[in-house]
Amino acid sequence: MYKKETFYILLFFLLLQASFAQSKFSNLELSKNNLNYKGNPENAKDRKSLAFSDKGAWFAFGLLEHSSIQGGFSGPFLMTEQNGVWLSSSFLSLHLIDDKQQEMINWKTALKSQNSYNSHLEQEFSNEKLSIKQELFFSSGHTAIQKTSITNTSSKNITLTPAFKSDIYLDNLELSVVEKSLKIVSSKSNAIGYLQFINEDSKIEVTKSGFTAKTPQLVLKPNETKEIVVSQTYIFPQYDWKKEKESISRLQFDSVLEQTQQEKENQLSQLIAKKKPTYKGSEYSTFLAKLVLTLQNNTRIAAEGLKHAGLFPSYHYEWFHGFWAWDSWKHAAAIAHVDSNLAENQVRAMFDFQEPNGFIPDCIYRDTSIEPNNYRNTKSPLAAWAVWEIYKQNKNIDFVKEMYPKLKKYHTWWYKERDHDQDGICEFGSTDGTLVAGKWESGMDNAVRFDNSKVLKNAENAYSLDQESVDLNSFLYAEKNYLSQMADVLKLAKDEKKWKRESKTLKKQIQTQFWDPSTGWFYDTSLDGKTFVKDMGCEGFLPLWAEVASSKQAKAIKDNLLNPNTFNTFVPLPTLAKNNPKFNPANGYWRGPIWLDQVYFGINGLEKYGYKTEANLLTKKLIHNTEGALEKGKSIRENYHPTTGKGLEAENFSWSAAHFLLLLLNN
Repeated sequence: MYKKETFYILLFFLLLQASFAQSKFSNLELSKNNLNYKGNPENAKDRKSLAFSDKGAWFAFGLLEHSSIQGGFSGPFLMTEQNGVWLSSSFLSLHLIDDKQQEMINWKTALKSQNSYNSHLEQEFSNEKLSIKQELFFSSGHTAIQKTSITNTSSKNITLTPAFKSDIYLDNLELSVVEKSLKIVSSKSNAIGYLQFINEDSKIEVTKSGFTAKTPQLVLKPNETKEIVVSQTYIFPQYDWKKEKESISRLQFDSVLEQTQQEKENQLSQLIAKKKPTYKGSEYSTFLAKLVLTLQNNTRIAAEGLKHAGLFPSYHYEWFHGFWAWDSWKHAAAIAHVDSNLAENQVRAMFDFQEPNGFIPDCIYRDTSIEPNNYRNTKSPLAAWAVWEIYKQNKNIDFVKEMYPKLKKYHTWWYKERDHDQDGICEFGSTDGTLVAGKWESGMDNAVRFDNSKVLKNAENAYSLDQESVDLNSFLYAEKNYLSQMADVLKLAKDEKKWKRESKTLKKQIQTQFWDPSTGWFYDTSLDGKTFVKDMGCEGFLPLWAEVASSKQAKAIKDNLLNPNTFNTFVPLPTLAKNNPKFNPANGYWRGPIWLDQVYFGINGLEKYGYKTEANLLTKKLIHNTEGALEKGKSIRENYHPTTGKGLEAENFSWSAAHFLLLLLNN
C-alpha cells in the first residue's frame, strides 16, 4: 500500500511539473512550426527553402528535408555574402563513429521530429541504442549556438567518437585553424566566420572541400547523456571578436536558451494582450506569432554601410537585402509594438543618409560595391507617422526631439523640389529626370495612373511628373498634423501654429481638387488640377487614412470599398478597381494585386471615420482569404491575388507582416 501511494504521489508531482513546464511557455507554443524551414539547399543560390534567424543576425539556418537528412541543421544561409548564399547544405554535420569506424546511426531512419519556434530550432533522432537531440538558437546578432545531446538508451556501455565534416558550396572562402577554432575568411565580404567547440578539445582539419573535426571519444553508460556544444559566429569588423568570444566561453546553453524562450514568451504575451476584442481567438494569436517571426527573420543589426539596425523587405528574395524608405517607415510603425528601440533605429537607418537639402534616398545597402544606394528618387513621406507611432508606444520624447528637425527638413524638401507650379500641391518625381524613377518614387511602380505620365524639370536634379497625386498630398497633409503634435510635445508653439495653418489650407485643396462626386472617389489630376486621371485605384482611399476627407466624402468612399464590383473582392481592397479594363492581378504588380500596406490604410481609414463594423468585416475577409495566412507552415507573401487569394511575389515579406500586425492590434 505504501509503495502504491508513493507511486501516485510521485506521478502527481511529475504531471504537475510537466504541466508547469508546458504552461510556462504556453504562448511560445503558438509559434511551433509556424513557418516551414524544411529544405535541402542544393547549391549556394538555391532559394526554395526559408531559413530561421534571430537577434538581427546576418546568417540563418533551417531544417533539412527527410530525404537529405544529416546530423545537423541546414545552412548557414549567409547574408554577409553578396545577396545571400548557402555556405553548405549542412556545415556542421555530425557523425557518430563506433570502434569499427561504422556510423552508429542512420539519420534518415532515426529521425523522429523536427520543430521550430520563435526562439529556436530542434530535432530528435533515435534508434535501438541512441537518442539524440539537437537544438540551435542565436545568443546574439553575431553567434548561433548548437547543442547535441547524446543518450545511451541501451543496457550496455557504448563507446563512440563524434566527428563533424562539411563540404562547402562557395569557392571564395579561405578556411584555417586558429587557436582551436575554424576561421572563415571571404574575398567577397568583410565579415569573418568562426566555428568553435565550447569546452571541447576538438581536432579540426581543413580539407579541399571544407573541414573535418573530431572531439574526444565518448563512453556512455546506460541512460547516460553527454553533450557537444558548438558556436558559429559571423562578425563584421566594427564589432569586437574577442569580446564575443569571451561571451561565448561563459555561455551556459540551457540557461540562455531558456532566457530566449522567456523573452519570446513575454513578447507574445504582451502582443496578445493588445489584440482587438474581435481577434481574441487562438487562431489569431498563432497568426500573430507568425507575423512577429517574419519580422524577426528579416531583422539585421548595423553592419558596414548600414549604421543602424533595421529590417529587410525579405531576406528570401535576392534583391531585397537592404533598407527601403517607405518600407522602413511601415516596419517601424509595427515593430514599435514589439521592440521600440529597433523601431527607432529603423528610422535612424534611413535618416543617416539624409542629404543637406532634406532628401532621403529610396534604398540603402550594407555593401554598395554589390548594389549602390538609390538616390534617383525617394519614397512617399511616411516618416513622421512612423516617429509618432513609436512615440505612442514608448513615450520617448528624446527620440521625437532628435528626429523633429530632420523631419521638418524632409517635409520642406517636397515643396522645394516636387512642386512644379508652386501651387502648394506636390508631384512625384526623380532626381535624374527619368520617368521610371518618378514612378518608383510613388512606390506604385507600374500603376495605371502613370501610364501617360511625362517628366518636367523643376531645377537641377529635381524633376516632377506632370500630374498631381492625391496619395502624396494626403501623406503630406497627415505629416503636417504629426509634426504639429510633435511641436506640441516639444513645446514649440510657433511651429505648432504653422503646421496647423498649413494643414487647414491643404485640406481644402485636397477636398476640392482631387474629389469627383460623380463616382465618389479621389483621383490624381493634371498639373493644373482641372482634369482627373480617372483610374480608380487605391490612392483614392488614402484621404481616409490621412483624415483629410469630409464625412460625406468618407461615406462615398466606404460605399465603393464595400462594392464587389470595385474593391470588395474575395481578398478586399485591390490596388485597382476590379471593373477597370486594365485590372490584371495575375501579372499586374500594382495593377490589381492586394498590397497589405494599402489595405491597412483603407481599413484603418474606415475605423477613423467610425466605420468599425465595415473595417472588421474587411479585415476578417483579408486574413481568412489570403492564401496560407492562418495556415501553419505557409509564409507571408509580398502581395496577393484579389479574386483567388493566391500569394504572389516574394515570400516572408516584412511590410505585409507589419500591416497584418497593425490590423490585429489596438493602437
